[in-house]
Amino acid sequence: MAQATMQQVSGIDVSIEYKNEGDAPVSEKEINAYIARAHELYPTDTLEWLKLEVDGEDIGISYGLAPVPFDRIRRITGYLVGTMDRWNNAKSAEEHDRVKHGTDRSEAVFACSNGC
Repeated sequence: MAQATMQQVSGIDVSIEYKNEGDAPVSEKEINAYIARAHELYPTDTLEWLKLEVDGEDIGISYGLAPVPFDRIRRITGYLVGTMDRWNNAKSAEEHDRVKHGTDRSEAVFACSNGC
């Protein structure tokens, strides 16, 4: 019968699931070693949670990393940009005046000889 425990170690939510009744408990020192391993594997990410699945001598490890914010990058007027907040008035006007093409087939204008 499976048994599960929840605790917090170093500000990280740790859940431990024991598959068998006779599985040895996981020590806090061992949990800290798994957390250190996560920091080694993912040095630029933030660890939010750790899940350990104990099955005899085998331990399955799952790391929950914080989502990374995504900045949209677009190609506007020949330049790759994330935001337009540093553009001067002329470049902002150029972006405002450009033709924006639709992505839906019903919005697109087709000019082909065979009727597409």
